Amino acid sequence: MTFDEIKEAILIGFFLAFMIGPVFFMLIQTSVLKGARAAIAFDLGVILGDIVFILIAYFGSKSLLEKIKDDPRLFYVGGLILLIYGIITYLDKSQKRAVQDEALVLPEKTNYIKLFIKGFLLNFINIGVLGFWLGMIVVVGSNLQMNPSKIFNYFSVIILSYLITDIGKITLAKQLKKYLTPKVTYKVKRVMGVLLMIFGLVLILKGFIPKEKLNIDKVIDKVERSK
Repeated sequence: MTFDEIKEAILIGFFLAFMIGPVFFMLIQTSVLKGARAAIAFDLGVILGDIVFILIAYFGSKSLLEKIKDDPRLFYVGGLILLIYGIITYLDKSQKRAVQDEALVLPEKTNYIKLFIKGFLLNFINIGVLGFWLGMIVVVGSNLQMNPSKIFNYFSVIILSYLITDIGKITLAKQLKKYLTPKVTYKVKRVMGVLLMIFGLVLILKGFIPKEKLNIDKVIDKVERSK
């Protein structure tokens, strides 16, 4: 890989870590409420989901992947899961009881495997992630002459940069822990639930949008014709 390619891959990984979405907020929440180790376990699950999508995009056929990523039924399922999880998070009363006791009550033991699986599933149900990595494979692959070793190195740098940036976010988020009273923690969790519900509804609504309207090139073409 050239220096420019490495620099480009690092920048992509860095900006990916700051893309606002359910994974972003869950990572911050997990770090604050359960600690850095728990957040890293969650994040590794998220990254595994990205790796699986990259492998699907690389080894799968473009036409099949285009069909899968725009299948409205998958938007419905993914959105419904996010919506239900958001409702459960919003209605969870465990932190409210901690407010009443004026003490933050956290589980004595953290199930890292469960957090890892949660991170993987939360990322994997977002079909938009598949579309993103498919686009990356098409663009990057053509620029690298579809050379397997170059593509592997390029995406490895992206994932590594992404992980390092997330660890930085986790470390900073953990510093907020001492400022969080039980009341603030309960409010954070409620806000997290609302955000998850919003993301879920957006994903469900996206399934109702006709496929041709999701094609930006066609929309631009229509605008130019109307001028």
